Amino acid sequence: MDLQLNGKIALVTGATAGIGLAIAKRLVTEGAEVVICGRNLQKLDTAVAETGARGLLADPATAESAAMLVAAVPDVDILINNLGIYESKPFVEITDADWQHFFDVNVLSGARLARAYFPGMIARNWGRIIFIASESGLLVPPDMVHYGMTKTAQLAIARGLAANTKGTRVPVNSVLPGTTRSEGIVNFLQSVADDPNAPEDEIERGFFAKDRPTSLIQRMIEPEEVASLVAYVASPLSSATNGATLRVDGGITPTIV
Repeated sequence: MDLQLNGKIALVTGATAGIGLAIAKRLVTEGAEVVICGRNLQKLDTAVAETGARGLLADPATAESAAMLVAAVPDVDILINNLGIYESKPFVEITDADWQHFFDVNVLSGARLARAYFPGMIARNWGRIIFIASESGLLVPPDMVHYGMTKTAQLAIARGLAANTKGTRVPVNSVLPGTTRSEGIVNFLQSVADDPNAPEDEIERGFFAKDRPTSLIQRMIEPEEVASLVAYVASPLSSATNGATLRVDGGITPTIV
């Protein structure tokens, strides 16, 4: 299928690994001119070599770095707000600093970039803004309340921003992956496992049985599976999809949510 992305300029944040890296690869394959940003130069260089995208060392979680990023890439057609962090932590141990850090990285980074690029998209009457949220934004895990809060906030921003696009060709949507295979997922699953020293496949099975029992696929999602949906939503073919919460979560969230 031709997604008609030739020549479109796309910015993908948090794209040096995992979902962001897979999205960047897929958009490049579809003919888009992709810019990726990362906070670690070595990882960024590796991702650039792997994807063929243009790399910028930038951290949109800070106002100064976000401004530098926008100055370097003043106009984009497609904004993928993928930058995010997660951890498992008991609620009573989540400090004020933790709450602020998660909000800055997961929420404010995307809001800053959307604010910067939205006016240009509206003026050109074409654009796509996609927030990579999580099923945790709908079903907040009890051991990841601060993370779930940020993902719910992303859904609110995306839906509210979409309401400002009436009559335009600038849809704003959220994509909700479930637990996805990524660079740090093994350490995360070990941190919540009954036996952290068990084989990785056993830990994965145990995690879905105990912590994600509503998953219909009972396995981790591959980054490429998320990237396929994102690439379609970023394309002109998805022009009638706006203000949507699109799930690629393996069926974790019931349809009534």
